Amino acid sequence: MAHDSASILNDTDGMALALAWAAKGMFITAPNPRIGCVIVRDGVVIGAGHTQPAGQAHAEIQAMRDAAARGNDVRGATAYVTLEPCSHYGRTPPCSNALVQAGIGRVVAAMTDPNPLVAGRGLAQLEAAGIAVTSGVLAEQAYELNIGFFSRMRRGLPWVRLKVAASLDGATALAGGESQWITGPDARADGHAWRARAQAIVTGIGTIKADDPQLTVRGVETPLPPRRVIVDSRLEIPLDARILQGEPCWVVAAAEQPEKSAALRAAGHEVIVLPNARGKVDLPALMQELGRREINEVHVEAGSKLNASMVREGCVDELLVYLAPSLIGPGQGMFELPPLARLSDKRQLRFHDLARVGDDIRILARFAQSTINTEE
Repeated sequence: MAHDSASILNDTDGMALALAWAAKGMFITAPNPRIGCVIVRDGVVIGAGHTQPAGQAHAEIQAMRDAAARGNDVRGATAYVTLEPCSHYGRTPPCSNALVQAGIGRVVAAMTDPNPLVAGRGLAQLEAAGIAVTSGVLAEQAYELNIGFFSRMRRGLPWVRLKVAASLDGATALAGGESQWITGPDARADGHAWRARAQAIVTGIGTIKADDPQLTVRGVETPLPPRRVIVDSRLEIPLDARILQGEPCWVVAAAEQPEKSAALRAAGHEVIVLPNARGKVDLPALMQELGRREINEVHVEAGSKLNASMVREGCVDELLVYLAPSLIGPGQGMFELPPLARLSDKRQLRFHDLARVGDDIRILARFAQSTINTEE
């Protein structure tokens, strides 16, 4: 793999390159975070790498192996790593030990690790071994790359991103349901990239009945395809639905339907029963269950009813909205929310990012309550 040959003039340069390496692991590291590491001596990159699939080498080990393969001695060099080196035995040995043993002279970390098993201990171990340590370089960028990992470590919950595509007047489909295609090909391709970075895609039985989607990732190579999760309170899903034909799904119901459950399980799918007091699926409990199953990021693509339920029950962290430059008139909306008595009751979001994607606009907007403590 090609390495950046530009001179590393300062810590920001080094960390920016480490983040670029981390991004190379976007679709392969879950449930681990996406981490990059570059090793620099005298302004020259002598080794680089990113975290491999779970159970394989972390970024620091990859970078040191890369340096060795190129005949470079890492003793006294500076390692730029996008998250604090781990200090515990998990699926792999601690990276902090390996850095000490290799004789690295300085470690620059973007952030401390939110994992309670690490949480500053990796950096403390490096300092105790006489290695100079700096933390907090390009921390915000490192956090965004692993926002789901931080969410799961801090809250026990995945980061939930709800995607909608709509016309400029807010319609996601015609009244009769026709929706292909409101947005252009660039926006649709971009949507698949967001699907691919999630570990679970959630939809509802209404979408299955209306569109019979596959909800697979297309156009992006995903060695770890997201798990499809279907919210289906009464287990109404047809056994020949397209979504059930590929990789196993998790079908979430409010009650067991013995015959249907048995048929789904026989086809390789898992039925999860999580009822709430109203006989519907308990959505907050579902998010907790996904966190327990080490899902970092959830991508929701559903209809206006499930969208509204997810928002109303506080299960959504951010909206991923594609707006097309068109007017449709009366049609299906984004959220089937009840009317408000007072404007002061509105749900407040803040714009996080705005971008033009082809002919369309992409908006990332975060709910005000979706804050994660990233500091100790």
